[in-house]
Amino acid sequence: MIQSMTGYGKATAEISDKKINIEIKSLNSKAMDLSARIAPAYREKEIEIRNEIARTLERGKVDFSLWIDKKENQENIAPINQALVEGYYNQILSISDSLNIPVPSDWFQILLRMPDVMTKTEVVELTEDEWKDVYAGIQEAIGHLLDFRKQEGAALEKKFREKIANIASLLESVTPYEKERVDKVRERITDALEKTLQVDYDKNRLEQELIFYIEKLDINEEKQRLKNHLKYFINTMENGTGQGKKLGFIAQEMGREINTLGSKSNHAEMQKIVVQMKDELEQIKEQVLNVM
Repeated sequence: MIQSMTGYGKATAEISDKKINIEIKSLNSKAMDLSARIAPAYREKEIEIRNEIARTLERGKVDFSLWIDKKENQENIAPINQALVEGYYNQILSISDSLNIPVPSDWFQILLRMPDVMTKTEVVELTEDEWKDVYAGIQEAIGHLLDFRKQEGAALEKKFREKIANIASLLESVTPYEKERVDKVRERITDALEKTLQVDYDKNRLEQELIFYIEKLDINEEKQRLKNHLKYFINTMENGTGQGKKLGFIAQEMGREINTLGSKSNHAEMQKIVVQMKDELEQIKEQVLNVM
């Protein structure tokens, strides 16, 4: 089964007084293009996080975010530095007295905004147990994204099968016009010789030239190669993940055969069918860009 490069995953990890949020999303890209926003407490693990994402997701434009929500409790409330408040208070009174400036009407608003009055300074060391919980959350988020990719891949596979079947059906509809086309070519040439140019000609020589000309318009090889490409596309799609680039190459080869059919068709109805096949193929090419 193929996978899409589009995906989204989210997970959380509950650790003592905080909740760790992990979010990861991906879009199509030719290679791994990873952008990571990681909370400062876990920056030391950034290389390990990047390696895990690159290993499991392989390629795509990936955005990874890890942030912390603190749980509100008494322990998390920053203490007011009373001594510092008192110091600021006395300094303001002194400045007010010496410069003859009125004292503030709302002392608390002024004092609580002063530097370091409400500051909780602590150095938190990342423990091995905490990292295990966070890493498990990262893997869970990646797992959800992979599930999303598989779901999108299943939808893409259904669309591809539909488009391939449409091209195959259109290719079969060309057959009735092939003999009709040959007869029309023969009739057009003989009419030109007999009615327009009004000249005598060697019918045996004309027949030989017609055979040569009609052979150049023969599309049996192109039809067979296109059928083979259609089968190969389906087989490749069923062959597992990581087939996006290969499917793109096969689609290009299909396009070459369809273009040759168009240039050799020399028939209005056949050319209309070729245009329809090109339309179906164009939709395949657009969606192949999203395949892993």
